[in-house]
Amino acid sequence: MTNPHLTGGGRRQTQLTRARILEAARQQLGRAPESSLRDIAEAAGVVRRTVYDHFAGRSALVGGLVEDAAEALRRALAGVPDPGPEAIDAMAGFVLALWPVGDRYRTLLRLTPQDLGVERVSEILGPARATAAAIITRGQRQGVFHTSVPPEPLGRALERLILALLECVNAGTWSDDGRGGATAVLIALGVDADLAAARVRGLDRPALVRVR
Repeated sequence: MTNPHLTGGGRRQTQLTRARILEAARQQLGRAPESSLRDIAEAAGVVRRTVYDHFAGRSALVGGLVEDAAEALRRALAGVPDPGPEAIDAMAGFVLALWPVGDRYRTLLRLTPQDLGVERVSEILGPARATAAAIITRGQRQGVFHTSVPPEPLGRALERLILALLECVNAGTWSDDGRGGATAVLIALGVDADLAAARVRGLDRPALVRVR
């Protein structure tokens, strides 16, 4: 537990150490969900006692990761620019806005059941999933997305596609800033490849910087 009496530089150092532990946990659990606190401490470059100074145990550490991911997703969704009525632009902007927080999204889905219940995952990811389903519904009504799969299951399939692409980026087998991912999602939805690439290129990328 963080010492409440720390002030100034001491508090700042404590915050930095906590952030480093959370980042190490995110990366470690993203690679190996069964990682122990010892594994996470080594990845953070601290002793296990230091981890316990900040988190009472694994559940508290996972709780910190969950809150970090939830806040990042809230900021990302709040930063999605309004593209107007066009579903193609809406979906591209949605994917680009979430791309910078994709690793947090991915880590949540890879946590073991004992770490994080299905209900909690649904609670955190619910707004993003609802947004995706709403955009897909709009696109199907506009006739620009295929209609062979209903919006909700189609959204879940696209979620897995995005996560798979992020895995490739993390593994070094692909390099992308989100534009390729957004284009791939549009193609999966039935948009012509050239049109998808052109619409993604036409988006106002600087407007998305604030979601990072």
